[in-house]
Amino acid sequence: MTLLDEDVEYKSIIYQEGMLGSLILGGSKVDPIKFSEFINRNAQNGWRVVTMEKDIRRMLLFFKREAYVVLMVRRKR
Repeated sequence: MTLLDEDVEYKSIIYQEGMLGSLILGGSKVDPIKFSEFINRNAQNGWRVVTMEKDIRRMLLFFKREAYVVLMVRRKR
């Protein structure tokens, strides 16, 4: 599949862990095992990762939470 195909659809997802780790530890990072499972679940539905960007998001003024913005593509069904 090439990105120049006209019969593709895209979706963007913000993947982040829950707030509990941020509240208890003051910061929360993405669990690589859960993130891999998330990517693999989408791959089973035909989605492929095009690009992703890491983002540190503020939560409740003082806490930080790691997130990934993931752009995926697949052929239209």
